[in-house]
Amino acid sequence: MRHTFVFFILLLLSELSLTGARAADLHPPKQVTAGNGFSIATTGNGDATFYLVGPSDRAKQTVRLGNAIEVAADDVRTAGRYIATVCGSDGCASSAFYVVAAAPAQLSFLVHPSRVPVSAKDAISAVAFVFDKFHNLVLQPVKVDFNVAVKDAPAISRSLPTNNGVAWIRLNATRKGGPAQVVASIGSISEHRVVQQVASDACNLRIKATRKGNSVAVETETVRDCSGNPVPDGTVVTFTATDAKGKTTVDAPIKRGTARVQMRLTGGATISVASGVAMGNEVRIGGTP
Repeated sequence: MRHTFVFFILLLLSELSLTGARAADLHPPKQVTAGNGFSIATTGNGDATFYLVGPSDRAKQTVRLGNAIEVAADDVRTAGRYIATVCGSDGCASSAFYVVAAAPAQLSFLVHPSRVPVSAKDAISAVAFVFDKFHNLVLQPVKVDFNVAVKDAPAISRSLPTNNGVAWIRLNATRKGGPAQVVASIGSISEHRVVQQVASDACNLRIKATRKGNSVAVETETVRDCSGNPVPDGTVVTFTATDAKGKTTVDAPIKRGTARVQMRLTGGATISVASGVAMGNEVRIGGTP
């Protein structure tokens, strides 16, 4: 409450000083970079009290009018609007100036989701916030480089300028499964996140069938997606046998890369395979001798 009261008193003095006569004046620069000390020129003579009020900084010192007032770097670390005021025997004078963020020094980086299918378009959402070393958001446009890389696979890279301190982009997943390093960087400043790239839907299913008496063993080759990545275990594969009696359908999960079933068939049959929207080959098997 005390700081708020002082702040409003200084604002009032600032307004009064614009309309009333005064013996002193001060001339701060219009813009200052955060964390940089500077000087404020003054007019008049005699001793006065100098007040500096900013978004989160407060300073007070005794000064000599007519001399430059030295403002310490630690007094202007937070970006925003500041009011400088001098109060002497003949009244007060105030002037406003702005502190802007220093050079980029750190990134806050968010990536979503944690798992994506390989080769998926615009699957990875990445957001980077650019801050200076004093945690001020850098509002000036800065180019941010985004990169998605998987071991032994070509990287995907894009660059984007920030808008009001933020760069947001959607990135494609690479063609290879595994942990992908998603990186946002500005020069030597970088932040890393990991997204697990998993196989997409099954593609180009292939099966073989072997009869043993009244039973037919059906097995897939290693089930892969269209980029050649093994489809995760647990993915369901559907086997369908069509014979003189009609259709018989059996679902089986992939285990260790393949799916297999035993089907009771006495006569000849045509066996097909599917997983999701992917269809596989058909095999024809004869009846029991």
